[in-house]
Amino acid sequence: MTIADHVREIESVWQGNASMRDPYVIQSWRRCLDDYRLDPAVNAEAVILPEGRLKEHRQQAEGLIAIARSGLERLYGNVANQAYVLLLADRAGVTVEYLGDPRYDDDLRRAGLYLGSDWAESHAGTCAVGACIATGEALTIHQTDHFDMTHTPLSCTAAPIYDTAGQLSAVLDISLLKSPVEKTSQNLARHLVTTTVRRIELANLMERTRRQWVLRFALSPEFLDVDPEGGIAIDDSGRIAGLTHGAARMLARAAGRDWRRPEQLIGQPISRFLDLSIDDLPALMRGRPTHERVLRARDGNMLFAHAIEPPPRPRAARQTLPPALRRLGGETPEIKALQDRAARFARTDLPVLIHGETGTGKEYLARAIHEASGAKGPFVAVNCAAIPETLAESELFGHAPGAFTGAAPRGRRGLIEEADGGTLFLDEIGDMPLSLQTRLLRVLAERTVQPLGAARPRKVGFRLISASHRDLRALVAAGSFREDLFYRLNVAALSLPPLRSRGDFDWLLARLLATRQREGRPVRLAPDAAAMLRAHRWPGNLRELDNVLAVATALCEEGEIRVADLPGGLGPVSVRTEDDAAASLRAALDGCGGNVSALARRLGCDRTTLHRRMRRLGISGRLRPQH
Repeated sequence: MTIADHVREIESVWQGNASMRDPYVIQSWRRCLDDYRLDPAVNAEAVILPEGRLKEHRQQAEGLIAIARSGLERLYGNVANQAYVLLLADRAGVTVEYLGDPRYDDDLRRAGLYLGSDWAESHAGTCAVGACIATGEALTIHQTDHFDMTHTPLSCTAAPIYDTAGQLSAVLDISLLKSPVEKTSQNLARHLVTTTVRRIELANLMERTRRQWVLRFALSPEFLDVDPEGGIAIDDSGRIAGLTHGAARMLARAAGRDWRRPEQLIGQPISRFLDLSIDDLPALMRGRPTHERVLRARDGNMLFAHAIEPPPRPRAARQTLPPALRRLGGETPEIKALQDRAARFARTDLPVLIHGETGTGKEYLARAIHEASGAKGPFVAVNCAAIPETLAESELFGHAPGAFTGAAPRGRRGLIEEADGGTLFLDEIGDMPLSLQTRLLRVLAERTVQPLGAARPRKVGFRLISASHRDLRALVAAGSFREDLFYRLNVAALSLPPLRSRGDFDWLLARLLATRQREGRPVRLAPDAAAMLRAHRWPGNLRELDNVLAVATALCEEGEIRVADLPGGLGPVSVRTEDDAAASLRAALDGCGGNVSALARRLGCDRTTLHRRMRRLGISGRLRPQH
């Protein structure tokens, strides 16, 4: 095919004419024309990143590379004698790992099948890595499927690698410099690359969820223990804590949800997707024959499953939890998991990214990590949303004497430099202007800061903790947050639950009341006032609760907060006596045959919440196996 013929075909497709090409090829051609304004008549030469930029991408993907390496080497051993090349690209399209025959290095580098090659669709045109990132699907871009004639000799097959949170993390590509004419010749390559990706995702899930139950499944009992099709991590309350892509598709299909929206899956009770509770997991362990370990999905499909129990937690672990982190919350599985995770991060110098709604205590958690780390330097908190953009640069980076009109005569150290030897906390990082994001990225990469007007940069060393109530991934997609900075920040992630979903609400209420008692007279809550506080949705979270208690403490008489003392807007609730609540709960439990897990599913809560409610009301429950 000549260049003119190729250009005419692309123009014909763009005009809406029928084509024999795969739909994902046509969609990529349209993106290249409409979104990226590329010209198919202009050859797009391969882009190989310089060593410094490649090093940044490899550092950000270091954990994935380590986990994927054995799978890549096994796959390459199977295809090396057929002249295939393997590329592992990060989610930006940059090749961070490469396996190929060194005898053909020059040819492979010219073709872009090399370490550091950038296959982003926005400049490389239609290619397997770029199209895979755009669609999230495994696919083959074969010869003239490519957008311009530079890459038409190549045949490239790619499959997406998803992280345990259901987000596209990387792409595995298998390519040939020259291949047979027929596209179907690459069907085996697609099978090999998708199989390898499935194994990489399972290995990643097992590595990152060691302290949780993992449920692996297959459609056939013969393959359950040797090559499962997916895996799901389940936390102590029976909720989904992580999963592979195969599991995401299976769960979404079972409940009629969209696998492309992982927030519909992560954090949800496993019982919404499978006829399963956490009490049923021991029966699915390897002690039973595979054909007896059967599960039914909510859509009626049958699965064979293998449950892997987490190792027991050391009893001493809770005793050694730093005091600052112990003060974060009460004894619920979710909070204990958060405290343990934060404690492990505190012992490292990894950047921490905290996500949570406004008022959930992100700065409190950041300070607790700083205290637990034993850092000698200060804790410097910066609210990126509160500093005017015109002053932000000098506030963060400082300035030399006379750097601008109104500058301090002796200059000024910026907040970043003030954090030297300690912790820099960047709150609401999502509101930082793009220009400052670029400068911050350089500080993180070079560990130096250059004040405005200064001739030389200064060395700085600090622990970075950032936080946001906004979805930074969405900001990256919208172009308002730098993707490379996001990957720098999102290394060790923590998520603070909103107050309305915290199982330790009564503990928090008691702690805040105790604080008010220390400030003045002792205060207690009337039962109907406590019930109203529990029923409120708390859009302002802990900050709102603390303010409500402050007002109520000022208004109450005789040391008791009543409903009349609470601010307006909390809304009335139907208050029942403890005896009424106990009688109702006993009747509901009897209706479920005494099975606590079944009652929890009926009420739409987790078992730990239900057990806590039963203990408070003096109800004992007996667990019965479900069939």
